[in-house]
Amino acid sequence: MTRFNRLVVSLVLIIGMVGGGLGTAIAKDKFEAEVDKESAAVKVVREVQRGGYDVVTTDELKKWIDSGKAMVIVDTMPLDASYKKQHVPGAVQFLFPIPDMETWDVKETDGKSLDDYTALLGPDKDKTIVVYCGFVKCTRSHNGAAWARKLGYKHVYRYTGGIYAWRGAGYPIEKAD
Repeated sequence: MTRFNRLVVSLVLIIGMVGGGLGTAIAKDKFEAEVDKESAAVKVVREVQRGGYDVVTTDELKKWIDSGKAMVIVDTMPLDASYKKQHVPGAVQFLFPIPDMETWDVKETDGKSLDDYTALLGPDKDKTIVVYCGFVKCTRSHNGAAWARKLGYKHVYRYTGGIYAWRGAGYPIEKAD
């Protein structure tokens, strides 16, 4: 190894150790991080209770897709900013807002009506409906799932991990044209 190569390796190691130490000092400790996890978990549970739907994990959804389970998967993220770039295979797009949507507001759903959402979900109220957004704290999926239940669909699931968990699991994504 040349003197220059040893110098480069040494610098990389030093930067790594200093950077790692700074990262640990800046990051929350495990107890503070647990408070954040608890807050997010309780928030999701309360949304699920309020919405009257169920939840599905990343691995469960992947198994459903692989088995050919009949379902409608709804991506509630913005069309251009998210859905066109990446979505769960087979998902269809329907925008929902982040704040709780107590009443239907076409301004919040890209000008789409309640009838448009019903048409997207289809006439079979027994069909499995899976609704997701970006990540656990995102509430677009709560709105989509809650409205599916309000419309009378019986088997509604919120995929809480969303596209971030899907990608984190290393599963394939689709892109729209």
